[in-house]
Amino acid sequence: MDILINVVLPLSLAIIMLSLGIGLTFGDFARVLTRLRAFGVGAVAQIIALPVVAYLVVIAFKLPGELAVGFMLLSFCPGGVTSNMITKLAKGDVALSVSLTAVISLLGLLTVPFLAAWSVVHFMGENAPQIDIATLAIAVFLITTLPVLIGVTVRHFATGFAQRIEPALSVLATVLFVVIVLAAIAGNWALLIDNLSTLGPALIVMNIGLMLLGLGLARASGLTWHEMKTVSIETGVQNATLGIALAAIISGQSEGFSTMALPSAVYGILMYFVAAPFVAWYRKR
Repeated sequence: MDILINVVLPLSLAIIMLSLGIGLTFGDFARVLTRLRAFGVGAVAQIIALPVVAYLVVIAFKLPGELAVGFMLLSFCPGGVTSNMITKLAKGDVALSVSLTAVISLLGLLTVPFLAAWSVVHFMGENAPQIDIATLAIAVFLITTLPVLIGVTVRHFATGFAQRIEPALSVLATVLFVVIVLAAIAGNWALLIDNLSTLGPALIVMNIGLMLLGLGLARASGLTWHEMKTVSIETGVQNATLGIALAAIISGQSEGFSTMALPSAVYGILMYFVAAPFVAWYRKR
């Protein structure tokens, strides 16, 4: 199990982020300059509104320390490849989705370490593990930011090669995502059973609330219907694998998945069931 936590988990996340980078171009980052309003709404929804909603859900459902931290860690994660895929299925603005995922993923290097450190101290108090923000930032850079930058660079300088390996890399990333989610759930099975009656509804309420909040903010900002759908999905769909990896880094456990990882693991399954009705509705309009 220690190999799974210390080697397989970070390597899997790096590969998942590399698959994201391989699908990006430098133009995806530059595009935000020509679509400042749509990007701004999506960024505010993800960076500010999302953690606020997560915090309110944690308080409303009275989640205990480590599970509360796990919820917050999930809320700090960007959309990832999954949000781009769901946006495409919903006939949303895929270009906007990709740009939001790309930029927010890089901004996570600055936001995630500080927010994660705050949430651990706030919800765990005296039981909080020691967190070195610089060390956490380096870890986030190595397993998320660096693989994305490598992928974008490969795409730029070896476009043909990137296009050939992208399908296989996407399949591998999906398989790794499923393995990590199932392993995290299996490793906390007893805890999951004890808290499922609270954890499940809390995650569903948060997921639905975020999808609707993103839609509402986009509509109030006068965005197009395609942009509204995209902001809704980007706000409601997070990178569960990153949440699990952050939990492992913060807890410092070398054997078994931390309790903090459980919300992200369960969410990694539930988000598809929550997103499905929204996708069906979005496709009809």
